Amino acid sequence: MIRYSLKCDAGHGFDSWFKGAEAFSTLLAAGQVVCPVCGSAAVEKELMAPAVRPARKAGAALPARPDLSAPASELEEKIAALRRQIEENSEYVGMNFAAEARAIHAGDAPERVIHGEAKPDEARAMIEEGLPVAPLPFLPARKVN
Repeated sequence: MIRYSLKCDAGHGFDSWFKGAEAFSTLLAAGQVVCPVCGSAAVEKELMAPAVRPARKAGAALPARPDLSAPASELEEKIAALRRQIEENSEYVGMNFAAEARAIHAGDAPERVIHGEAKPDEARAMIEEGLPVAPLPFLPARKVN
């Protein structure tokens, strides 16, 4: 594939991709290359610089990749610490959070600290019912890339 910078006789500039130089010539001769602005078939190639990537120097080291698992800011460090504290001191109940929180609140399940997942409408309903719940500022470990 090759990309040409083109210009019509009215001065409108545009780019287009072609299978190769021969394909461009064939389409141009057939009147199938037209200006997208005015529809003129009087189109010609403009002078353009080739897109060439600089060669790699022999033995040059690639740039170091950043450590994405390390916190990038003080806020991220604090959220990571909060996550560790919550995971160490509570039980993960997954998608059963709403049912488990209601059971604990009603006294039907043993009282303990839990964390888990709830759909937005379930979370809203628990708050409206007066259950002591709060959203966490991070996703469960299984949902993190």
